Amino acid sequence: MGTVFFHRYFKKFAVCGAILCAGFAQAEPMHGISMYGEPALPPDFVSRPYVRADAPKGGSITLGNTGGFDSLNPYVRKGTVPWQLRFFTHEALMGRSWDEPFTLYGVLAESVEVPGDRAWVEFTLREGVRFSDGTPVTVEDVIFSYELLGTEGHPRYLSLYNQIESIEQSGPRSIRITFNAENRELALLAGMRPILSKAQWEGKDFANAALEEIPIGSGPYVVSGYEAGRFVQLSRNPDYWGENLPFRRGTNNFDQIKLDFYGDATVLFEAFKAGDISALREFNAEKWATQYDFPAIERGEVVKSEIPHGIPSGMTGFVMNTRKAPFDDWRVREAMILAFNFEYINDTLTGGAQPRITSYFSNSQLAFQPGPAEGDVKALLEPFASDLPPDTLDGYELPQTDGSLRNRRGIRQAMALLQDAGWNTDGSGMMRDAEGNALSFTILLAQDSSENKAIADIYVAALERLGIDVAIETTDSAQYVERTNAFDFDMTYYRRALSLSPGNEQRFYWGSDAADQEGSRNLMGVRSTAVDGMIDAMLSAETQEEFVAAIRALDRVLTAGRYVVPFWQFTTGRIAHEASMKFPDQLPIYGDGPNFMPELWWYDPS
Repeated sequence: MGTVFFHRYFKKFAVCGAILCAGFAQAEPMHGISMYGEPALPPDFVSRPYVRADAPKGGSITLGNTGGFDSLNPYVRKGTVPWQLRFFTHEALMGRSWDEPFTLYGVLAESVEVPGDRAWVEFTLREGVRFSDGTPVTVEDVIFSYELLGTEGHPRYLSLYNQIESIEQSGPRSIRITFNAENRELALLAGMRPILSKAQWEGKDFANAALEEIPIGSGPYVVSGYEAGRFVQLSRNPDYWGENLPFRRGTNNFDQIKLDFYGDATVLFEAFKAGDISALREFNAEKWATQYDFPAIERGEVVKSEIPHGIPSGMTGFVMNTRKAPFDDWRVREAMILAFNFEYINDTLTGGAQPRITSYFSNSQLAFQPGPAEGDVKALLEPFASDLPPDTLDGYELPQTDGSLRNRRGIRQAMALLQDAGWNTDGSGMMRDAEGNALSFTILLAQDSSENKAIADIYVAALERLGIDVAIETTDSAQYVERTNAFDFDMTYYRRALSLSPGNEQRFYWGSDAADQEGSRNLMGVRSTAVDGMIDAMLSAETQEEFVAAIRALDRVLTAGRYVVPFWQFTTGRIAHEASMKFPDQLPIYGDGPNFMPELWWYDPS
């Protein structure tokens, strides 16, 4: 799907990019904005194309999470929050179409205006937009939200705020944001920030708010009840201002959504089989094929749906913390990858049904091409030659095993690399450095990650054959989040989803400035002028061709950096659900995600 999509749109993007480069003589209000080119939907669109516009309202569903929660504020770093909250309770000025690489349409804002160089963006609020408590959303709320999130909010909001020169009211319902950096994506990012109530938070300690201080939003749902660590009840707001907004038409159809919390994935699965959970996403192809045969499925009360997508694989695996030894040495990291017997583990745990991730943007046109770097990609990388990981320009490929349990070749190559890095086995077979220090580390996992524990168990057995002392440490979800946010780990599980239009968030994922910024997603601690340079090139690209070349170059540097031991990719979403839960026939190119189920689904009791 991804290949077809990109071939279909490349020429369109290139032509529109050239038009944009020429600049607009006069900025004009628009109903939407695209990273490149023009929005696919016209100003008078009725609904998004992958939505059933006349979907019925009603019904209640229960979704399951593992672990617990101690906060209901998804906009600060402190605490563990139900991940679904920020998708249900708050609106932004604009919303994303999941059938286009990166296009926004008005939600709280009725229009958006930018000049040709996108040095600023101006939003005009719709008349009648309201918070769930009935108070109007004002220009003051918007300005307050940007400043509050940029100074006290989650680190994900800091990058944009640091690139804002000024925010000011430019009309009765208009806000103009001027940027201090040349970055065409900033105008879109500015439209995606959640808007909070100034009346609720002014003068309060936003970053350390208590559990009961639930942020008031302007979204379709409100938190109507909760019990700490056990459940959260969401109710559809009957007075939701945006009920008939074209962007929202046909969405958020369930009257009630309950989020129940379970100790681990095994208990959650049993609850689903017993009918206590309405829908469950399954990420293991083998389990999907062999364990979803319980009575409710045989009776037709529960059905299995597969949702294909056309987005990059992202990165899933065990990430190594390069801030400290031994993972500050690329040779040790490569040895860890060589020792990981992917073919055997994949066959054992998924039946070999899921292909391996080969790079951060694999499964898409954004992935780096095999072999030596050429053309624009090579030109982008060569100035950073002294900072590139080995094999970046020549082409790095993940090792392959023969699928046997012993993985003799991989272990032999890993041993040679470790010796080259100064590690050798002593008389007892333990790997030590010249000072006699043992090569040892801990794999940190959340208690509810049974599949990751199974992977780690097989992996540890191989590492022990190398003379490495490895321990697996499991902790509850709150401690796990706290420790990974503080980079307090040697190796841990890592999942980083990526889109068809990567942008400023890449700095938060692996930019040098984020390496020591607690709460950032740069868990591996990447500090690379080459990575920073490729992100800069991506953000300053004026055509789709320049954009793709910069991402492919970035993909090369990250992959050759050997920061993660990659697992398998998820090319198809798998959702088992009650037969009464329906979704549209036309699927968005992004497939399943937090904005798919349950946002686009509806209840059909027949």
